[in-house]
Amino acid sequence: MIFHITTRAEWEAALRAGEYTAPSLETEGFIHLSQRHQVAGVANAVYRGVPDLVLLSVDPERLAAPLRYEQGVHADERFPHLYGPLELSAVVDVLRFPEGPDGFAFD
Repeated sequence: MIFHITTRAEWEAALRAGEYTAPSLETEGFIHLSQRHQVAGVANAVYRGVPDLVLLSVDPERLAAPLRYEQGVHADERFPHLYGPLELSAVVDVLRFPEGPDGFAFD
């Protein structure tokens, strides 16, 4: 599995639209995803203080758009990037992802 953090409102809009397109798809050309061990670090770096987050569990085998593992800009590791919309059928679970008192955690 790979993962994507978004708000509940953005996910519900995707359900109505029939696919998920993050703002980064338009501005950067891809949707940012994370491997399991990267989720908490990304959340703590980017999403502190953002309410009502969900974590999308994505099956990479179900993706139609190209998925590439590329070097992160602010990290010395490779992250999965999806070069196209995320099909709803590739999302196998949607988890509440609240921030705890010490930040985000995901094991």
